Amino acid sequence: MSQNVITSTKLTNLTPAHSGKVRDLYDLGDEFLIISTDRLSAFDVVLPNGIPDKGKVLTGLSKFWFNYTKSVVENHVISTEIEDYPEALHADAELLEGRSMLVRKAERVDVECVVRGYLAGSGWSSYQKTGEICGQKLPEGLRESDKLPELLFTPTTKAEHGEHDEPISIDEMRSQVGTDLTDQLIDISFSLFRAASEHAESSGIILCDTKFEFGLRDGKIILIDEVFTPDSSRFWPADLYEPGKPQQSFDKQFVRDYLTEIGWNKEPPAPELPDSVITKTSEKYREAYRLIVGQELSV
Repeated sequence: MSQNVITSTKLTNLTPAHSGKVRDLYDLGDEFLIISTDRLSAFDVVLPNGIPDKGKVLTGLSKFWFNYTKSVVENHVISTEIEDYPEALHADAELLEGRSMLVRKAERVDVECVVRGYLAGSGWSSYQKTGEICGQKLPEGLRESDKLPELLFTPTTKAEHGEHDEPISIDEMRSQVGTDLTDQLIDISFSLFRAASEHAESSGIILCDTKFEFGLRDGKIILIDEVFTPDSSRFWPADLYEPGKPQQSFDKQFVRDYLTEIGWNKEPPAPELPDSVITKTSEKYREAYRLIVGQELSV
């Protein structure tokens, strides 16, 4: 396993226009360069340790899924090949290889589009308290991790750096971005989820839930950011699925569980992770890549 962990970037000829929890964004005029670092966040706090190869897994999976779903909706990807990048970026080819994407700029829709196929996470917590998720009533008697009777669209605000995303109702989304755009985004989100679920199931993975970000370019909706990665989605191994309790997952749940066990208050600064947790988390990300893409991650 590669132990070359990248937690910050600074290119020879450019500095980041924005650094998020995981990705660094470089402004190239009409385009962005997105670099996925190995940073890991939990409970909206960036942890002090990076996870080996995580950024390459995120980029590789996004590349796979953007290509897989382009018949459903266009996306912002121009290329992930260094030779297609502007000349000014070639000096940093070693850093950029496998963890970067050159993308078109778009006017971001400031709502995260969340689709849920199973009852888990904050949806399960909400259902236990109210029998609803984001104002949508569910049947009584559902268990944790049960498959939902139908897909749910549960949007959230798109929080600025350091803030938390907040759930909103579909009506609130309509008032924010308009009825027509909301209805189109719901349809596209459901189509994306169904397409990915079919492939995931054939790979031995259950897609529990996911979130999308969309933008508008020349008036057309396009898919942006990342898509169907372990950072934006909850993946479960199908052969271990057992409703009525939390599931094992191919994401940072392993880290969340550790941080909960040690009693961290979920406020910065986050504690250091032990090597065993870092290694296990890296293995989970790489296994998700292997199962979905059908080959080992090249590093």
